[in-house]
Amino acid sequence: MTRSEAQGRLPGIAPVSVVDIGSNSIRLVIYEGLSRAPTVLFNEKVLCGLGKGVATTGRMDEQGVERALAALRRFRALSEQAQATRMYVLATAAAREASNGPDFIARAEEILGHEIVVLTGEEEAKYSALGIISGFHDADGIAGDLGGGSLELIDISGKTFGKGITLPLGGLRLSEAVEGSLPKARAMAKKLISGANFLSKGMGRTFYAVGGTWRNIAKLHMEIRKYPLHMMQGYELPYDEIAFFLDEIISGANSRDPAWASISKNRRNLIPFGAIALREVIEVMKPRTVCFSAQGVREGYLYSLLLDEEQALDPLLEAADELAILRARSPEHARELADWTGRMMPFFDIEETEEESRYRQAACLLADISWRAHPDYRGLQALNVIAHSSFVGITHPGRAFIALTNYYRFEGLHDDGQTGPLAAIATERLLDRAKLVGGMLRVVYLFSASMPGIVHDLTFRRSDNPELDLEFVVPKAYEVFSGERLDGRLTQLAKLTGKRLAFVFE
Repeated sequence: MTRSEAQGRLPGIAPVSVVDIGSNSIRLVIYEGLSRAPTVLFNEKVLCGLGKGVATTGRMDEQGVERALAALRRFRALSEQAQATRMYVLATAAAREASNGPDFIARAEEILGHEIVVLTGEEEAKYSALGIISGFHDADGIAGDLGGGSLELIDISGKTFGKGITLPLGGLRLSEAVEGSLPKARAMAKKLISGANFLSKGMGRTFYAVGGTWRNIAKLHMEIRKYPLHMMQGYELPYDEIAFFLDEIISGANSRDPAWASISKNRRNLIPFGAIALREVIEVMKPRTVCFSAQGVREGYLYSLLLDEEQALDPLLEAADELAILRARSPEHARELADWTGRMMPFFDIEETEEESRYRQAACLLADISWRAHPDYRGLQALNVIAHSSFVGITHPGRAFIALTNYYRFEGLHDDGQTGPLAAIATERLLDRAKLVGGMLRVVYLFSASMPGIVHDLTFRRSDNPELDLEFVVPKAYEVFSGERLDGRLTQLAKLTGKRLAFVFE
């Protein structure tokens, strides 16, 4: 037997790498390719503390510089080993502000063999905005990107954004400027943020929190509250809840909670300063919710390189389609299901919002990704893969809907110990919808054998028979598919929906 090359990666694209040189950390991210929903091939971070001392001495920390240069040598080797065809290198606050920044950039460029783009504060805000636009469906609010040296703020509406501002409020800089004093840090943050007049335009909208320190605050909240889904992207909290939690961090009220062990020791000292910055921002803005983002400057920069038609693609549906290509028996069949379920929903008196339609289509595209698992575990594998995949353009309730739809599709239209945690995240409306779509898939899969060419010939229709509500119309040529198992699946769907259903072969 001749073994072919691995098929676990998408054809037709080549890896690209991004090196992000920040004030507190530098990071290498190698992506599978430049696409609307890029998948991470490799990710490594080194906490160098380049910005340590910049606020007081005007220079980057020399030890931090040497650590960073050593890490960059490794990053270049890793990028070449992964066969990245392009490397993009971005540098932010410390490199642009320190007096020894130009010398560091020159040495780093020699090591990497690539030009380094030193972003201005306004450019940093712009790419943060693009990171939010690329990762959220129809974003509306204000994005804040907290780094080690600065805080960027920018207004976003759909795919447009305003002029961003940068403030010297990075966690590392803030802690050094006040010599570790939290009361002084709060006073300093309050004074600087009070000048960001456009924040008041964000009242009642969403604040998108970007940056490692803020993501760790979200992680801490998840751990303390025992949230069942550990996924940063799209983790959303109402204003009152996040404000109370930030006050707990700042006061130290929860400092003895075991959940703090989930935060790396190198990050813990900066968490209270990040909490102060976020608390003062939302105090002025008064957002409806705070939503945490795993997408930031790196993803925004890559998004800016895409063609307009690529930027217009839906990242959730693109990612779901790619996973179908990699793992389904027939991606074409998955696309047929996405179309077919959309046409069938009105027969069950369902009016979908745009968001609900996107989630349903994604659920169908992902409906066969666990077929290689043992039959007893296909539902659980689908649930876990979907719940924990790095999808963007989706809320946590939407993610729960997609995962549960495919669990119900395999395991039946009932809840058990596996569905409870995700069911707690989804809304009642989405839970009901997940069972409906799962029930429809359970019926139609028995006709298709997971292969294309049949689904588009099947349809429900309203019945003239007073004893029926809907007829499932099947071409006579497909009557050979009839049987007890198929009848049983339709009976389950009838019981779920409260509609009287029957097959009609004609």
